[in-house]
Parts: sequence; C-alpha cells; structure tokens
Amino acid sequence: MSKARILIVEDENLVARDLQNMVRLLGYEVTGVVQTGEEVIASINRKKPDLVLMDIVLKGNLDGISVAAVTWEEYGIPVVYITSFADDLTFERAKLTEPFGYLIKPFEERELELTIETALYKARMQLLLREKEQWLSTILRSIGDGIIVLNAEGLISFINPVAQKITGWSEKEALGQKFEQVFCLQNQSLPSPWSEDFSPQEAVLVSRDGLEIPIEQTSAPMPTDRGLGPGRVIVFRDITSRKKVERELQDSWARLQRALQGTVQAISTTIEMRDPYTAGHQRRVAKLAEAIARELGLPEAGVEGLKLAAEIHDIGKIYVPSEILSKPTKLTELEYTIIKTHPQAGYEILKNIEFPWPIAQIVLQHHERINGSGYPKGLKGGEILPEARILAVADVVEAMSSHRPYRPAFGIDRALEEIKQNRGVLYGTSEVDACLRLITEKAFTLD
Repeated sequence: MSKARILIVEDENLVARDLQNMVRLLGYEVTGVVQTGEEVIASINRKKPDLVLMDIVLKGNLDGISVAAVTWEEYGIPVVYITSFADDLTFERAKLTEPFGYLIKPFEERELELTIETALYKARMQLLLREKEQWLSTILRSIGDGIIVLNAEGLISFINPVAQKITGWSEKEALGQKFEQVFCLQNQSLPSPWSEDFSPQEAVLVSRDGLEIPIEQTSAPMPTDRGLGPGRVIVFRDITSRKKVERELQDSWARLQRALQGTVQAISTTIEMRDPYTAGHQRRVAKLAEAIARELGLPEAGVEGLKLAAEIHDIGKIYVPSEILSKPTKLTELEYTIIKTHPQAGYEILKNIEFPWPIAQIVLQHHERINGSGYPKGLKGGEILPEARILAVADVVEAMSSHRPYRPAFGIDRALEEIKQNRGVLYGTSEVDACLRLITEKAFTLD
C-alpha cells in the first residue's frame, strides 16, 4: 500500500525544510511546500494531497485556520495544525475548524507519524460516513409517500399514484372500496387507523398481487372547515429500500469494527515488538479482562470496548526507551518514574480518536487503585471507571504470572494471593471475586 501524500504549509523556510525532510524520512510523499494560505488551494488543484500539515500563523491575508475549513469542507482533505502558538484564543479558533490533529513545535518523528496516521484513519472513517449519509439522503428524497383518504363510512375517497403502485389497486378500482380490502396488512392485530392512540408504525402490506411490502404508516383525522371531521388520512411509504440500506449500514459498521480491531492489533504488535519480554502481555490481559467483564454481567458493548482497550492499554510505552523496557536489573527510581508516564502518554495518543467507548480514559486509569494510591491521577473508588477497575485486576494477575527482564514469573498462585490480600484496598471487590471464581472454580487459563 502506497504511503500518503502530504502538503506542507509553513512560512519559515528553515522550519519548512526540516519538516519536509522529516516527512520524507517517514516514507510519505511531499506534494508541495507553500508559505501562504492563498497558495494552498492552487497546490491542491495541481496535485491533491491526502493530508495537509498546516502552520496556523502564515504570511498573507489568510491564516492556517481560515484555510483549514475550506480544505476539509470543499476538498475532503484533513488538516493537522503545526504551530508554536498554543494560547487559549488560538486553540479555541482552531477547534472550530475541527482539525484532525494538533502538534506543538518542537515534536519528534514518532509523534508526527502517529498524528498523521491517526488523522488519516479518522478522515477515512468520516468520509465513509459522509458518503453513506449522502447516499441514504438521496434514497429517502426519491421515495414518494402513498396517500389514501377515507370518508366517514371508511370508504376510500382518494388514492394517489404512489399508493396505487404500492397496493396494486388502480384509482378506478379502489374508489368506494373498504379501506381494509385495499390496504391489507399481514398483521391484522395492529391498531386500526381509526384508533385514537394510533401512532406511526411499521408493518407489512400485502399488495393485490400478493407481494409483501414493508411500509411505514401514519394516520390522522381529516381536517374540515369545522375542525377535525370523521374521515381519515392515511400516509404510508414503501420502506423496502430503507430496510436494505439499514442492513448495509449494519454490515458496513461491522466491517468498520473489524478494521478498527485490526488496527488495534497492529498497534499492539508494534508495542510488543519493542518489548519482547512481555510479548503477548496485552493479548492475555485482554482475554482475562473480557472473561471478568462477562462474569460480572457487563453489557456486550461494554465488554467489546474493554477488550479493545486492554489490547492497547500499554500503548504509551512507545514513548519509553526500549533499554528501560528490557533492562535485566532492577529499575532505578528515575526509570520507574519514566515507566509510570505510560498511562498518560497512552491517553494523549488515543484521546482524539472517536471510539464508541471511553478507550482513552480506560487506558489512562488502568493503574489507578481503589484507595487512591495509584497513578497518574490518584483516583479513588467510584472515580475509577468500571472497565478500568477490571483492567487493573487483569493486568496485575497477568504481569505477576509472567516473566519480566528483572525477575522470574511469580506464578498464578502468588498473583491470586496479591489481589485477594488487597481486595477492596487496591482492587475492586467484585472484580477480584470474579477473577478468583474464573481461575479457581471455572478453570480459566491465561494461555
């Protein structure tokens, strides 16, 4: 798969050259380097990039913030701001354009690459969603509504062409007929259109030709000069196409979920390649966390989000030097302090990705403890997300059971003793109890 094309917008020549070299070293193609907002559109028209790295403060009449809105709305190209200015006013203006990333100079290559890849992924998802929404909107606008008017005796006094097409009855044939004879529903137990409590509902209409057509229908009294008369107006539409679109959207959502899970697994593998001694740690933690969540009866959506968070809970370690991660001797106080930054670093990496679950917060809190002795925030008890409390127990059990560069594995018995002794102190009581049941009573294994 070819690397993305990047347009650089920077009015300082030295900075622009350094940024261009950094982008190329990361394997991306640079479509151009421009200095003013006016030049951006011209450069895009010459060779459309996949992403724009935009300095906020530019020469000329247009600054980066003004150009960014046009770049996304008219061309569908995501913008990542790169600037030395991080004051509140600038930041608030920048937020209005919904940027896909925000980098403060100076920054490292790893930070730039991760921001670019995250922005590109988010843009692809938003463009796909926009395409689906436009497609659905076009379909719905093109569907006409069927209209049938009943007189006081319940006989049809008017039927429009769309209603004729759906029911299979011509106007000449339908006029004067009983409503139930023309408008035949598969489920006769549904409320009658004459009912006072009739509300919009879906049903299956059986046409004159025997076709079963899903419809959406509503009913209202027929208005007259004296108010509401005894007649009724029934409005309905063929929702066959909508039902099809809904299924396609569900399939699309399932594909997006699989793509997201694949991306997460790739990130997890990248992290573990830097730390071979803990290879598989995140996958085993995710397996145990998922089992604990199911044991506690968490909703399926919550279980799925927790599993995803567990699979990348140590993503922040990408900022920790590999020499520390694989150090075969006891860590110094400074080295341990560096290790302890990984939950916050993980949160910073994930916070701008619009997951359907609080992934970033779960990652941030997975080293918090019930009594407030954890890090990085020192949260207590109910301040900690339920998913993070589950992840904390699973993480400790797996870590103590496995080998580390600076110590041999303690074994599962020692790990269970740890969470049992600190039940209600460091770890949640229900989470500990569920973990103990799984391993001691239900023969759960990490392998």
